[in-house]
Amino acid sequence: MGRKSLKEARQKEIIKEFYKLAKKEGIENTSIAKIAKKMDINPSLIIHYFQTREDLVYGLIEYILDKYQLIYKVSTKKPLDSRAALLEIMDNIFSKKWNTLFDDGLFYSCYSLTFRESKARNMYKKLLDSLREALGNHIRQCREEGVLLADNVEAVADNIFILVDGAYFYLSLVSDKNEYEEKLRKYKEQAIELLCLSEVRTLSV
Repeated sequence: MGRKSLKEARQKEIIKEFYKLAKKEGIENTSIAKIAKKMDINPSLIIHYFQTREDLVYGLIEYILDKYQLIYKVSTKKPLDSRAALLEIMDNIFSKKWNTLFDDGLFYSCYSLTFRESKARNMYKKLLDSLREALGNHIRQCREEGVLLADNVEAVADNIFILVDGAYFYLSLVSDKNEYEEKLRKYKEQAIELLCLSEVRTLSV
């Protein structure tokens, strides 16, 4: 178990360095040799933990997707009712937390691999399906408790996911801060409308 923990810790350390370099230089320009040089280690050590660069890239995707999940986490610092928990998730989804958790450019570089790599596609799909299901469960609980009026829980969860994906792809192209914040606010309002809450409160961006 100790060896496994050491291996996982070392792999994570390498992946973090890969992430930082790829964020700066682009994933296609970040080689094992560059990572090794930055870490001041022999490239063979990286190959020991990741047999191929492809394995290294998959490790990077997993690292990014783990961060992606944090957007959908509900705070455990204080107990929340189902409505408050759902609204907290909506606050997180339509917030600037994306920018602090991971780099958009690197996220979409990895996402582009889903069009030609089945393993990458399955990794993204598995995560997104689980998050969509989790969101659906939150919505369903609110529906059962009568705090929202949406009839088709699965359709609402689907539409919110579609809105989020489209919103952030477009917002990654927006450089003006005021325009970014205004559009983010409008997208959030649209998502809240989809929920048909019995009592809608104003959310801050």
